[in-house]
Amino acid sequence: MVFTPPAWVPQLPFDPPDSIPLHEFWSNERYGRQTLDKSRNPYTCGITGKTFTAAEMTERYQLLARSLAKRMGWRPNEETPWDKVVGVYSFNSIDYVMSHFAVHRLSGIVTPANAMYSAAELEHQLKSSGAKALVTCIPLLETALKASRACNIPDNKVYIMRLPGEFPPVPFKALDELVEEGRSLPELEPLVWSKGQGARQVAYLCYSSGTSGLPKAVMIAHRNVISNIMQIRWHEEPGRRAKGVETHNQIGLLPFSHIYGLVVVALAGTYRGDGVIVLPKFELTTFLETIQRFKVNFMHIVPPIVIQMLRNPDLCGKYDLSSLRFVYTGAAPLGAETHEDMVKAFPSLQVGQGYGMTETSTVVVSTGENDVMIGTSGSLVPATRAKLIGEDGSEITEYEKRGELWVQSPSVTLGYLNNEKATSEAYVWDHDGRWMRTGDVAVVRKAPSGHEHIAVVDRLKELIKVKGHQVAPAELEAHLLSHPSVHDCTVIPVPDEGSGEVPKAFVVKSASAASKLDDEISKEIHAWVEAHKARYKWLKGGVEFIEIIPKSPSGKILRRLLKDKEREKRRANGAKL
Repeated sequence: MVFTPPAWVPQLPFDPPDSIPLHEFWSNERYGRQTLDKSRNPYTCGITGKTFTAAEMTERYQLLARSLAKRMGWRPNEETPWDKVVGVYSFNSIDYVMSHFAVHRLSGIVTPANAMYSAAELEHQLKSSGAKALVTCIPLLETALKASRACNIPDNKVYIMRLPGEFPPVPFKALDELVEEGRSLPELEPLVWSKGQGARQVAYLCYSSGTSGLPKAVMIAHRNVISNIMQIRWHEEPGRRAKGVETHNQIGLLPFSHIYGLVVVALAGTYRGDGVIVLPKFELTTFLETIQRFKVNFMHIVPPIVIQMLRNPDLCGKYDLSSLRFVYTGAAPLGAETHEDMVKAFPSLQVGQGYGMTETSTVVVSTGENDVMIGTSGSLVPATRAKLIGEDGSEITEYEKRGELWVQSPSVTLGYLNNEKATSEAYVWDHDGRWMRTGDVAVVRKAPSGHEHIAVVDRLKELIKVKGHQVAPAELEAHLLSHPSVHDCTVIPVPDEGSGEVPKAFVVKSASAASKLDDEISKEIHAWVEAHKARYKWLKGGVEFIEIIPKSPSGKILRRLLKDKEREKRRANGAKL
């Protein structure tokens, strides 16, 4: 059974254009962009207040493109895009997207890199993408240079992005200097693209683990991103219209190197005229101060930040958060208990979720302000179809029955760079066209509104099989987080002779439980699960206390690291693996 968006979701007013670059779509009102006279300044620094209008940003990326063309020896309509790959390795900045658009103006490709990467990880990305230049920031410069030099990128092709704060001078050109240099250079010739080039040409190489395996470079075409910007904008429209909202301020905290922060926040929000208040990294006090100072209305965040707010009510109470209207979480599921706790703690807020992947250049399911259902990620966005495939390969036609989520959308990307095997496994064809196999387990639910919602309950490869029963780590994690002694947690499978696998919890104690003995808290946690969950979901693998749960910058739990650690410990103890 193929599922489609509910009746309240509008169709796209026109087909996503397939023959223009992303920067032209973003800048030009003829493609549905909010008119410039009604738009807020797209990017404002939450630390300093420094800001640019949309017109100023457009001018800046055009000037930067001129300077890059001269320094790199590139021309917009010469060379191939693969000859013009630029890495961007930086914390968030009001110039982050501007640097991307300058590369796109030259018909080049941007590969955004996680600011948490080590030199070795960055080196891998720069080499595999074929990057010829690197944009970084001073706090990351030492790591950036180790990687860039290992990739034979000359130092004079490493450029510095502005961040708030005082930094020592460095012998590298800053983007601001290149923008000024561009003023004295001739205008670049217009890009000349053939019909359909925007659907074929890569705009971004973003790295993802995909449905399985090590990180791979996802080839994201210009039209993929354009499509998702349109899908997000028109999916939100009914809810915003009902609230009388034309534009608003939102927080730009999520890493712009991650597809969630890049497309959903930095691009889609500003296309529809919203202002993005940019923060380089998360610190709770600064975060709350920024909401108060800039009267932030809408927050795209991740579940760990929700938990931080819930765990610090006294600190939150010191700030005026009354401007907030909607909190939107993604990158990892938000448990129903946590959702309910957030609404109780902040009664004026609505809370919603979204779901997407790098391979779908981001959102395929999203919560509208007009149709919230706790425990789901919302409804399909416009021009998207989905189906659930059971373990036996059959299509699921019932509500509340689990299956792997497959999606079709114009935002589904081109595939993985130089990895035909992974591409053929994840991007599949059947009688009904090309589908993206997400590797995520989902159910379809009927909301009280009568509309179909999708809840992503776990990853296929992360389900725990206990005597044939499927146990979703996310379900247990959401329940554990509602216990007062648990600050953070994750659940992994461990081998068991009688059951095959059993769940084991890794727990970070809450501040209120810091003085309690581990054994005491462990007994409380076991009892908490056993009082509320079926026997096969009990924590037969035990409870282990750790200092921090390993996560990606987007908030995704890195269970793999704990599985590896557990496997090594069991091997050292002579246990069966």
